[in-house]
Amino acid sequence: MTDCKKGDIVLARIIFTDGSATKKRPVVVLSGHQFNSKREGVVVAAITSNTIRRIFGDIKLLKWKEAGLLYPSVVTGILLSIKKTLVEKKLGTLDADDLKRVDDNLRTCLDV
Repeated sequence: MTDCKKGDIVLARIIFTDGSATKKRPVVVLSGHQFNSKREGVVVAAITSNTIRRIFGDIKLLKWKEAGLLYPSVVTGILLSIKKTLVEKKLGTLDADDLKRVDDNLRTCLDV
């Protein structure tokens, strides 16, 4: 799948931060149209169903089911740039309010 849009929830092969392995995980696309159309990759944030352990940079989704996720979920502060070839399929799209909350949280995390 190569057509990713900001706010899309996609299933992607993610490389662990220590580089030891990969795992299929849901992620939310954060990069916009200009970036996505001109590069071979997309910028994403990892999503987890572990809603109990939340640390700085994590934000709980309010409309997770409508976004195509199977369980209550949190968009984590784990940001990645991945090649579009690692994206397997689209699961859904974030609700506009959840996407705004994710964007606001990202600005706070990055001090912008």
